Amino acid sequence: MAKESMKARQRKREKMVAKYAEKRARLLAEGKYEELQKLPRNASPVRLRNRCKLTGRPRGYMRTFGISRNQFRALANEGKIPGVTKASW
Repeated sequence: MAKESMKARQRKREKMVAKYAEKRARLLAEGKYEELQKLPRNASPVRLRNRCKLTGRPRGYMRTFGISRNQFRALANEGKIPGVTKASW
């Protein structure tokens, strides 16, 4: 599990990206790069990191499901993810 401070920092960045998204798009369209640089660093969507919704793990993230590979495997084995079955041949 990720530290609570890391998960909180990520949530803070997500809020800031959403807050400044419209302003960033407008400044980019107008080509006003000096004003764009004056925005907070955390307002940039590049600074976001994909994290597991359950544990906050930053690596092994499966974009389709929004969880890490470890949680995906555990939930799939328990039959809690619809349409996912264990392969056997």
